[in-house]
Amino acid sequence: MAEAADFQGTSPSPARRWLRRTTALVAGAPLLAGLVQLPAASPALAAGQLSAKADGDAGSVAVAVDSLTPSAPTDGDTVTVSGTVTNNGKQTVTDAHVGLRLGPEINTRSSVDAIAKDAAGLQGSVPPEIDDKYTEKFSKLAPGVAEHFNISVPVDDLDLGDDGVYEFAVSLSGETSAQPWEQVLGIQRTFLPWQPGKAGTTTKTTALWPLVSTTHMAAETGPNEEQTPVFLNDDLAKEISPGGRLNQMVTLGKDLDVTWVVDPDLLASVDAMTGNYSVRDGDKTVAGTHQDVAKQWLADLQDAVADEEVISLPFADPDLASLAHNGTDVTGSLSQLKSATDVIHNTVDPILHVKPSTDFAWPVAGAVDRSIVKVATSAGADKVIARSDSLQETSGLPYTPSAARPVGGGTTAVVADARLSTAFEGDLTDASASTLAVQRFLAQSLSLNLQTGKQRSVVIAPQRMPTGSQARAMAEALRALQDGTWSESQKLSAAAAAKSDPDATTKVPSASAYPASLRKQELPRSAFVQIARTQDALDNFKVVLSDPSRVATPFGRALNREMSASWRGRADEAESFRTGVKSYLDGLTGRVRLIDKSETKLSGRSATIPVTVQNNLVQDVGPLVLRLTSTNPTRLEIDGADYEEQPISVSGGHSQSVKFTTSANANGRATVIAQLYTMDGRAYGAPVTFDVKVTEITATVMLVIGGGVLLLVLAGFRMYTQRKRAAARDAEKAEAGGTETAEDAEDGPENPEGPGERLDEESDARPRAGDPEQPSDPTPDTAAENADPSGTGERVDR
Repeated sequence: MAEAADFQGTSPSPARRWLRRTTALVAGAPLLAGLVQLPAASPALAAGQLSAKADGDAGSVAVAVDSLTPSAPTDGDTVTVSGTVTNNGKQTVTDAHVGLRLGPEINTRSSVDAIAKDAAGLQGSVPPEIDDKYTEKFSKLAPGVAEHFNISVPVDDLDLGDDGVYEFAVSLSGETSAQPWEQVLGIQRTFLPWQPGKAGTTTKTTALWPLVSTTHMAAETGPNEEQTPVFLNDDLAKEISPGGRLNQMVTLGKDLDVTWVVDPDLLASVDAMTGNYSVRDGDKTVAGTHQDVAKQWLADLQDAVADEEVISLPFADPDLASLAHNGTDVTGSLSQLKSATDVIHNTVDPILHVKPSTDFAWPVAGAVDRSIVKVATSAGADKVIARSDSLQETSGLPYTPSAARPVGGGTTAVVADARLSTAFEGDLTDASASTLAVQRFLAQSLSLNLQTGKQRSVVIAPQRMPTGSQARAMAEALRALQDGTWSESQKLSAAAAAKSDPDATTKVPSASAYPASLRKQELPRSAFVQIARTQDALDNFKVVLSDPSRVATPFGRALNREMSASWRGRADEAESFRTGVKSYLDGLTGRVRLIDKSETKLSGRSATIPVTVQNNLVQDVGPLVLRLTSTNPTRLEIDGADYEEQPISVSGGHSQSVKFTTSANANGRATVIAQLYTMDGRAYGAPVTFDVKVTEITATVMLVIGGGVLLLVLAGFRMYTQRKRAAARDAEKAEAGGTETAEDAEDGPENPEGPGERLDEESDARPRAGDPEQPSDPTPDTAAENADPSGTGERVDR
């Protein structure tokens, strides 16, 4: 906004103020005349104002204003100032006292900045003390000793004039042995806004109240059905516990009229903590124990935002500037921003029970250029929260214009005031620093309101993640502002819809104007390349799963977190997180793999080769395509071709083999490659390569086998002829009445030959002719063995 044009109209001081100060000057004239006659070594006093002498610019005594109440007094109030004075010098200060000083009215916002910049300096003019009775005295102040003070003064005795901002200072005056005269040894300047009655024209003020944190959840989840979430650390529990940063933000914000700006990732993370969750502890994970804290924080937040305006950032608060400058030429990067926006209503609505607005984009520090605005609106937002030190006024306006202004393409830039937005940055853990920040904020706000009689809409967009002390200072200032007389609260949507000032700038700066300090903190292009590769691997993995949602949701959100603005200034941690996500995904992908094979030997012209797929996931995978390829098809073919493909599905925790038919054309070694593919033809996992050694059947082997077969045939033929001859002899014996010829006796019993032949023991037991008859001998009419072929199912006795 028009930061350079800070002057405002002034009016004459009241008569009583002019009379009092004129009287003091006249009364002091004789004293001044006498002082001029003193030796040069004596201190000079003029118009009731002590000279400011010190060894350095800040003085030897540090003055800390720890409290100033009320921050913006009105008629009838009593201003109370408390704090400490500390002797940082080497000499004891004697006859010391703390006094209050009131300076002239400050006419411009730039003057407020100038006084705040040199708040403890003694080189410039020092306002006169109000009255001796509003002091606190110390007989001495030893080196290194701090003394507390508390002084109260009625507003009426301050003799404030017109509505406006006044310099208000607390000083320590005293003597030292080296300089034995009274002098100001330390001072602390601050501001006293004075608007006792309702302002004729008030400023409509919108204050953003951000609930944003860093990344806390990992992509990893438990293998159980509930997929227990895993947290990187227990830091989030500390933030939402009583006294923690986010706990204070909710506690303080519920009593303020503000617009809440939330990150869905924070809500999802706290919501995950309400159930079972795990926390990484070195190389292991332990069970989380802060479920009650998470439930209470969410309940408090739901109560705080009920009936209030809630603005939702895309999931994990993506770094729009980094994306615009380093990621748009990386395929898929803008899709990540869209997915982070699409998930808002599935996260914020069910957790907070309010419908958030998704119309606003908020680049880091409100710094914009044309490429940032283009990216910011690519996912559906049509309003960009900028800041006046980025979208600067160029038309020389003598006042700060309203926040909203059109910047083309149907986009509205909502320009937050830089001075008010940055008032609470820095270390505010010290009470004095916090008090000074509050008074300066109020001084800037009142000075802005007094610039013109026009009513304007002003937006305050503080840092995304204020500390606890910063949050307390912000809340104190906003509470004073909302209770004040020159400002009224307004929602962000109303500020964006307000009529824009026709003279306000609408030209968005080029990329070259983007602050170098912010550009150094951006995510590099390599980060977006790594995100794209992880997304590609995730897409390839999802298509083989029976339940892809088990990985799509946790990994999709992890990829959103990799683009978070919270990684600014933490490049090493950002790289570690991205690497961890990719490594974990690779580990899951690797659980579906081909089992390695050693060299396979084929001793014939054809054979089958089994290839095994192992699934160590808890869910089924498939269908996949398993391809077996021969790198030397002239020696070894797969199903008569270079390769063969077969579909395969594997149950969770199981392995399955697929057999491929091969045929050999020549002896030697052939290399074979097994590779899994998704159904859309993309390679999945690493291939398995192994050798197949082919040994073809030779002519010599065939001759040996043929000779063996011939011998078996001949032996069978001989057995057949021998049995036929034996049958004939038995028949002849039966006809001859059992008379055995000498020839038959010489022949003896048949001795069958050949492998596997059974001896006929029954024929050996028959009685011979001439033997004496035995009672156990068979009867003479026993039928002879039948030599005819046996019937079906009959056992053949060979």
